Amino acid sequence: MSHDVEVGEAGIERQAPERVPPGHPLIARVELAMRVLNRLIMVPCMLAVFGAACILTYSVAARYFFKTPTEWQDETAVFLLIGATFFSGAYVQSLRGHVGVEAVAGLLSKRANRIRMLFVDAVGFLFCAFFAWKSWSLFREALHEGHTSNSTWGPPLWIPYSVMAAGMSLLTLQLLLEFVSRFADKGRHA
Repeated sequence: MSHDVEVGEAGIERQAPERVPPGHPLIARVELAMRVLNRLIMVPCMLAVFGAACILTYSVAARYFFKTPTEWQDETAVFLLIGATFFSGAYVQSLRGHVGVEAVAGLLSKRANRIRMLFVDAVGFLFCAFFAWKSWSLFREALHEGHTSNSTWGPPLWIPYSVMAAGMSLLTLQLLLEFVSRFADKGRHA
């Protein structure tokens, strides 16, 4: 299994150049665009996790050493972690990195395994599409009605809802792309 990572001189990993995958030309171009988008999104996701760690470390140090309360740190860290989690979902799905039961796949024939994968992709797509739709509804409601959190800081809730909705929309698109590409190029996904 290859994830387009090559080991160069001195054992340093370097990314392989982006190329259009085989298969139906339109689907191949969309897959390439999603691959590039997913990789671009991973940088802010990594920075968000690092930022959340720094904020929480600062919070603990400020409270312990300086006895200074910080009202904003928990929600800021949660917002950053929500963004990193939801935006990285499509990338993880593109690598098939989510938890799966490999023991079942080993027991099934190629045809049965293909049907199982189609079923899993279809159910995953339907769930994520519903989740994305509800997230966009929450975002719209929070934006128009001015919902804020119940903390003393009270940041607007449209921020985490928008990140959640956008991330779930990307994951839904990734699942749809994988489902459609199984039909367009049967030999590659058998």
